[in-house]
Amino acid sequence: MTTPTSGFAAFALEPFPELQMGDDLPGAITDVLARTGTALRDGDIVVVASKAVSVVEKRYVDLATVTPSPEAVELSARTGKPAEIVQLILDNSTEYVLATEQGPIIARHRLGYQLTSAGIDRAGTEGAWLLPVHPDASARALRAALITHTGAEVAVVIADSDGRADRRGATVISLGAAGIAPLRITDHGGKRQEETFTDLVAAVAGIILGQRGRGVPIAVLRGIAYEASDEGVAAMLHHRP
Repeated sequence: MTTPTSGFAAFALEPFPELQMGDDLPGAITDVLARTGTALRDGDIVVVASKAVSVVEKRYVDLATVTPSPEAVELSARTGKPAEIVQLILDNSTEYVLATEQGPIIARHRLGYQLTSAGIDRAGTEGAWLLPVHPDASARALRAALITHTGAEVAVVIADSDGRADRRGATVISLGAAGIAPLRITDHGGKRQEETFTDLVAAVAGIILGQRGRGVPIAVLRGIAYEASDEGVAAMLHHRP
C-alpha cells in the first residue's frame, strides 16, 4: 500500500508557449523551467494536458477530408454536432450511447476509454484533434526525456477533460501515465479499496489546467506519495485495446 498523503503543493508552469505541431515538448518544458527558475524534484508528478501531446504528435485532422456517413448525418441532426466531427467519433470508437436524446455522445474509444465524443477536440471550425496514438507510451517517452534533461526522478500523467453521462459539466481524468501506479490500494478498518489514483492526480491538476482557453498545459504536483510503476492507465481499463 502507498504511504498516505497528508498535504501537497501544486503549481502551473507558466507562461508556457503555444505549442505547434512537431514541437519538442520536453524541450519546451525545460525551457520554461529555466526561464522561471523552477527546478523539478524527485517525486514530482508532471501532469500534461492531452491536447498538448496531440499537437506535438501531429494528431490534427482537416475536416474537409472527412466524409460523413448516413449514420453520422443522422447523429449530427440529433445532437447538433457537425457531421464531420460525429464521423470522427464513430471512426475512433467501438460503441456509443447518447447521455440524453440530444447528446452528448458517450463513446468507447478504440483505446478502451469511455469518453465524451471519443476524446475528439475541436480545432476551430475547420479541424479537430484526435487523442495521442498511445497515451501511456507518450507518457513514458516524456518522462524519460524529463529525467534526462533535469536529473529529477519524476512521474508523468497525461490528463484530459471529459464530461460524465450522469451530470452536466466536465472533470479531468488520466489517459496515460508513467512512473506512477494507476491504482492505489487503501485499507482502513478492514475495508480494502482500489482507487483510480492517476484520475485523482489528474483531477487535482485540472483545477490549475482548467477546461477551455486557460493556456497552461502543464502542472506540477509536489509532495504526493505514490508507488512507482510503468503499468500505465491501460492496466486499469476494463476494455483494454
